[in-house]
This record gives sequence, C-alpha cells and structure tokens, in this order.
Amino acid sequence: MSISGGGVERSGGRMTLANLLHQETVARMSEAEKLAAARGTRLYFQRPEQPGFLVSETEAGPLVPLFTSVEGLALFAGACAWASTTVADLVELLPDGVRALVDPFGERPFLLNVEALREAETTEDRDLRDDGGAGR
Repeated sequence: MSISGGGVERSGGRMTLANLLHQETVARMSEAEKLAAARGTRLYFQRPEQPGFLVSETEAGPLVPLFTSVEGLALFAGACAWASTTVADLVELLPDGVRALVDPFGERPFLLNVEALREAETTEDRDLRDDGGAGR
C-alpha cells in the first residue's frame, strides 16, 4: 500500500526545493514508516450537530469529506463548525463501510483506505505480540 501523494508541486513552472526534499524523503521511507507518518497526520472535517462525522450519501456509498487544512475545509463548506482528528483516531472512529475522501476540491483528492490502515495496524499489533516487542 502506498501512502505518498505522487506528483511534485511546482512554483512558477519549477520544482521547489522543499517539494524535492519531501519527494526524496518519502521515496526512501519503508512502508511501516509511511504508515506511521500517515497515522500522525491531522485531518479537518465539518462538525455535525451530534458527535461523530458528517456522512454524505453518494452513489458509491457513504463518504466523509476530510481535509488536510482548515482552508481546504472552508473552500468546501464555507464558514462552519469544524473539528480535527489524526488518521490513527479516524481509523478507530470511522464506522465500517464509510469511506474517507481527503481534499475533495484539492489538486489531488484521494480516498483514504481506512480498511488497509486497520489491517496494517492489526498486523503490526500481532507482530509486536509475537516477538514480545523486541523489534521496537
């Protein structure tokens, strides 16, 4: 499973140094390191009146729009009540069968594969139990 976003951002038609360094860093990360980085990422969402997530019913099934910035959320929902969570918490809190669409109006929207993150977390926990935590 790949967590990296792919393309390189350009400034005035040129690749920025920050984006080049980020791309090179991500390319050298192991899948476990990418998963750990993804779990710590903070996502923002429109807060519903009741605790939980604002779930949109789509032709493809239930979906929660999430954003990597408050500004992205504002472009989507305007002025609204909002909340944030980490991907690690999202994996635990998002109901089964509900998908997460990250940055739907951004340059690179993507579906966050919550099920794959749950499976990876379960596998990692099982591996830690099997080796008694010696690998960490």
